[in-house]
Amino acid sequence: MTTVTTVSQKKCIPRRGKSALAIGIIAASSLASLPENIRAADSESFDKLEQENKDLRTRLDVLEGIARKEGILPNDKSKSKLVSAMSSVSISGFVQASYFYNLDKPADKHSDGYLWNNTDNSFSLNKFKLTLASPPVATDSWDAGFRTSLLLGEDSPNLNTGSPMAGFESLREAFVELNVPVGTGLNVKAGQLISLLNYESGDGGAANDNFSQGNQWWFTGNGPSAGVQLGYSLTETVGLKVRVQNGMFAGPVDSNEGKALLTSLGFKPTDKSWVSLIGWYSEENATTDVTGGSILAGYKITDNLNTGLEADYFHFVNALKADSDLWSIGTWFSYSLTSKTALALRADYIQNPDGVLGPAVRPNAGILSPDLDGSLGSLTLTYNYKPTPNLKIQPEVRYDYTTYTGLGGAPGALDGSKTRVIVGAGISYLF
Repeated sequence: MTTVTTVSQKKCIPRRGKSALAIGIIAASSLASLPENIRAADSESFDKLEQENKDLRTRLDVLEGIARKEGILPNDKSKSKLVSAMSSVSISGFVQASYFYNLDKPADKHSDGYLWNNTDNSFSLNKFKLTLASPPVATDSWDAGFRTSLLLGEDSPNLNTGSPMAGFESLREAFVELNVPVGTGLNVKAGQLISLLNYESGDGGAANDNFSQGNQWWFTGNGPSAGVQLGYSLTETVGLKVRVQNGMFAGPVDSNEGKALLTSLGFKPTDKSWVSLIGWYSEENATTDVTGGSILAGYKITDNLNTGLEADYFHFVNALKADSDLWSIGTWFSYSLTSKTALALRADYIQNPDGVLGPAVRPNAGILSPDLDGSLGSLTLTYNYKPTPNLKIQPEVRYDYTTYTGLGGAPGALDGSKTRVIVGAGISYLF
């Protein structure tokens, strides 16, 4: 019986497959036809290359062994200690610039008692801040970390308490942090620490809803100081901080043996409110002691409306046992108009009945007056616009007033006036 095979029963090979098969047959035939001495030379070259690779591998193993012995590479061969350490350090900060104009046009181009943009009618590079920090320390085991911030710019002399002391000119804060696994975790910080007193941050508009700094931050606050702080969570809503530092206004290095003791008891009764009660005692120098207290608080009235409060009281006693008092109060309101815009209003008032405002509190206060007693206040309205999460633009108008008279018979101590208005805008880029 004859079997007829049709085209559909054949196992067809595509034309492209046929071409590849033909090329392979030709290449194999060509290789087989090479002279014996050429094939032998190729084999010898391959053996030589393989030996060189083995030698290189041996040398690399020796170098890795030395690196592990010196601690440059970990024993598990995963990654170097240098790379591992740097990968856990966070880098953040901001760049901030502004322009402000004093409607009183001070003759010396300096706005008295105005912290940021001291130079009137001038573009300012206010701050460049760079922060390096380790991850937050654990609370259930022994753990350690650090944080340090460098700050440069026109505002830095008023922020970096160490200026112009060598070694502290650009340092805003720097401390070692340690957790001791006792109870809920005892937090220990040692180094140059930011003040506990202020409601506002010294970062100005980069962190605050108002670009300029309130009078309380400067006149009834205090700058960074070197010391040791212990922190402990008593409950989920109550925390305690105790700090010993080199005086209230001494900075990183004190000129005497006096120390300041500060305590802060923080409450968070609800997820919309918080309160901090702060008290202190300090032997500032051989002639002056100071005691006092502050209340800092915040409350979120609605999703769009937030409020803040700061009240401060200082009691000074000199070597003659003469008493002097100083007190202040400030309030903050911010209202979110949209996801990118908000309005912020700040009002503050300082009463100085006993002539201690200024040099006794901060050496560069900028209010010069023959009056011993007086008051100082401001009202500031700021528009916040964040077109992107990293960019913050803050047009602002500020009204200041005082009862202090000026030098040389001037009617007021604010650029020769009792009132003034300053307008301008600041911009911050956060990274």
